[in-house]
Amino acid sequence: MPVDTDPKRDDQQEDQLQGQMSFLDHLEELRKRIIHSLIAVGVAVCVCWYFADPLFVIISKPILDNGVQLNMTKPTEGFNLELKLALLAAIFLAAPFILAQVWLFIAPGLYKHERRYALPFIIFSTLLFVAGGLFGYFIAFPFALQFLIEWGRNMKLTTIISATEYFDLFIMIELGLGVIFEIPALIFVLARMGLVSGGFLLRNTRYAILIAFIVAAVITPTTDIPNMMMMAVPITLLYMLGVGVAYVFGKKRRTEE
Repeated sequence: MPVDTDPKRDDQQEDQLQGQMSFLDHLEELRKRIIHSLIAVGVAVCVCWYFADPLFVIISKPILDNGVQLNMTKPTEGFNLELKLALLAAIFLAAPFILAQVWLFIAPGLYKHERRYALPFIIFSTLLFVAGGLFGYFIAFPFALQFLIEWGRNMKLTTIISATEYFDLFIMIELGLGVIFEIPALIFVLARMGLVSGGFLLRNTRYAILIAFIVAAVITPTTDIPNMMMMAVPITLLYMLGVGVAYVFGKKRRTEE
């Protein structure tokens, strides 16, 4: 009896089976990936807790450079702050694993030959996430912080800043920019799944710029135009990078099909 050994047919059969996942199967897969990510973050927190004191010194530098001392208003504030810092560092440390879980969740929606992009996606998206954090620490957060402090000083106000408010603001900006810098990676996935194309994104650039300014206005801690521009411009540039990604990988998918 002849045996069918056509690899293309095997790939097509596997793709059909992947496409037959029910809604409940997708929810179960999502639950599994979230649990795995939370476990990874929990393990990373245990590691990062050891470095909580150095993290506190590093993140306090922007405010100390402005000649302002942080204040504690509750006995438990110091412990809570270091726990938050350990959690923030853990998210960045576990980012490759978390993004791998994201890839494993979306992989059933891709063809088998497209799944070879797993490692490049994880590396690229991790670098983007870290780049967002570095941009926030070295550029966005110090610039916004100095603007706010100088504004208060010009009003002859005494600067007394709660450590909790300071670090909550820092964490919000860091995580927000980390997620925003994932725009090219998100567009790559959407382009490979055939949901967007380079031409579609380019035609809707004006709407993307509008959304970029809205998002910048939401995450910017100040109401001034320079700070908002400092957020909106990188978002727009990331979108344009994503347009290029969609042109390259979207066209390639259509050719392969």
